Amino acid sequence: MNARLDVIGLGPGREGLITPEAQAALDAAKAVFGYGPYLDRIPPRDGQTRHPSDNRVELARAEAALTAAAEGSRVAMVSGGDPGVFAMAAAVCEAVEAGPETWRRIDIVMHPGITAMLALAARVGAPLGHDFCAISLSDNLKPWPLVERRLVAAAGAGFVMALYNPISRARPWQLGAAFELLRAQLPAETPVIFGRAVAREDERIAITTLAEADPAQADMATCLIIGTSETRVITRPALPPLVYTPRRAPA
Repeated sequence: MNARLDVIGLGPGREGLITPEAQAALDAAKAVFGYGPYLDRIPPRDGQTRHPSDNRVELARAEAALTAAAEGSRVAMVSGGDPGVFAMAAAVCEAVEAGPETWRRIDIVMHPGITAMLALAARVGAPLGHDFCAISLSDNLKPWPLVERRLVAAAGAGFVMALYNPISRARPWQLGAAFELLRAQLPAETPVIFGRAVAREDERIAITTLAEADPAQADMATCLIIGTSETRVITRPALPPLVYTPRRAPA
């Protein structure tokens, strides 16, 4: 049997939002690697071993999965959302580039998933209807001044922004700092959407403005979308608002 590693996006959390192709690859795996809470989303299967690890050991996790695949096991690596968006696909590629020649012979298949920003956008309308970008606020893998420069550049260029990894116990201040930075670049009424645990039982969504946005509404299970001066909020009687960014840019 050829060595194979399937890198699988589990989507935002609801079973129906994982693609059939990704589900088939997960069902076929003999060993599954991933961050512990993501593995907890997967029902146990007879004959399938599980290898949980901490969220700060991505490269070591990728190396362990590649080693198992090279030994002949059908291996799956799982990520929440899409594995190529701030997740394990890049770590697997990095490990292959730096690893032994045998890892370059492994059949590596990336299975896309629905990202947190897409799931959140779908919940509220179409805030990503025009040009947008995604920025991680974590400075674990890049310096904070670089995050600041990217926030300013994106706001100045008129991009809607999806913010990942906004806050944690070790980083309680960065989302507040990001809001202050963006308030100097964008109108006070710019829509801000908080989406916590979207598509899971404890989902919580809030729509506010940049002037009123409170960092205390977020944690590491939260994704945020920051609109632009063109992003619109449509109020509806007895129904949640619709938020969208028009596809026609101003002249």
